[in-house]
Amino acid sequence: QVRLVESGGGLVQAGGSLRLSCAASGRTFSIAVMGWFRQAPGKERELVARISWSGGTTYYANSVKGRFTISRDNAKNTVYLQMNRLKPEDTAVYYCAASTRSSGSSPWEYDYWGQGTQVTVSS
Repeated sequence: QVRLVESGGGLVQAGGSLRLSCAASGRTFSIAVMGWFRQAPGKERELVARISWSGGTTYYANSVKGRFTISRDNAKNTVYLQMNRLKPEDTAVYYCAASTRSSGSSPWEYDYWGQGTQVTVSS
């Protein structure tokens, strides 16, 4: 089992920044990819960014490309999501997720999930 604990959400004005953290514990050696998803009220959960655990290969949704940066610190078993130039449409609950597969964009491809952290961007 892998346990994921997120932190760093909150309320910020449009144009501001936040950094989310996700600390992994347990069988972290089984992790292949870490992802950040978000889910706004009434919408489906969507992949925001993902990073390979070993090589650091990244992927970003078009909606966040150029504004968000995903990174990892393997020594700390932690993944980060730096969010800059935030927009009201970025408001959602953000979830950290871990996959034992080589890559994945759909929620069902991820095996472990954090509890979620609320990000609210005011206009």
